[in-house]
Amino acid sequence: MDKGYENERFESISIKTSVAQKFKRLCKGMSRSKSMTLLLMIDFFEDNGISPHESIGPKMQTLESLIKKRINGVIAIMKDIEKNQTKPTVAMMQSLFEQAEPSKKTLILEKEIPKEKPKTKFVERLENDDES
Repeated sequence: MDKGYENERFESISIKTSVAQKFKRLCKGMSRSKSMTLLLMIDFFEDNGISPHESIGPKMQTLESLIKKRINGVIAIMKDIEKNQTKPTVAMMQSLFEQAEPSKKTLILEKEIPKEKPKTKFVERLENDDES
């Protein structure tokens, strides 16, 4: 039963057989009763202010092209922001960090410590060395 319309009585409408068959298929596809499907159709036309005689095609195409233009505009703005703001800012930050690294210069007063081990001048003899 249709919610909100339980107490109303049914009225008959005369329509052609081929139209009735199409309408039954539409109702099954929408999973609604015939009354609710017809009510939804009427509400749709009234809410959108269109007539079944009007073609909705050009209006949808116009809307689609308008949306595509807006999207292209947003993409252009994002590319411009990236080109003029983001990339230069990143380049400046990188150059600042490169300059901020402390350089490792040796002090003038600092002595250089030799990294090689000095050669030993004397070697201690072991007792076993005498026998050979």
